[in-house]
Amino acid sequence: MTAQRTALFPGTFDPLTNGHVDVIQRATRLFDRIVVAIGTNTGKRPAFTTEERLSQLRRVCSDMPNVEVG
Repeated sequence: MTAQRTALFPGTFDPLTNGHVDVIQRATRLFDRIVVAIGTNTGKRPAFTTEERLSQLRRVCSDMPNVEVG
């Protein structure tokens, strides 16, 4: 049995940028599973709500089967 290679990509993603998407796309070729985790910073006033950022990430990553967004 081969160990699964998992990557964690945390961030606020506020806003989600092409650079973020590029990192995720590159990671899909290097890892078996990528977990994209949206964090919150109570000291920062976000431009987008957490739900909006989740929706954006899920839409962008919908064609990447080894990416989980949460």
